[in-house]
Amino acid sequence: MSCGCSSEMNGKAVVDLVRSKGKDSMPIRVEHEIECSCGNTFTMKTLVDKCPHCGMTYGVTPCSSADKENVQPAGIGY
Repeated sequence: MSCGCSSEMNGKAVVDLVRSKGKDSMPIRVEHEIECSCGNTFTMKTLVDKCPHCGMTYGVTPCSSADKENVQPAGIGY
């Protein structure tokens, strides 16, 4: 699990892993339109990004970032 590509990881674990590698601001392979839990939509542009409306943090690992289904919510303000 060194690359963090496991589908077993929850959102906080994904965000923690990406941040620990210093890649949280790295551009995502494919920008995704995220339908946030607050009901708004935003474009996810980096591996760790936040909804501008409510502050919900979302994360995805570099190797799995091409698929929107791999994006995980980590929590508001996380």
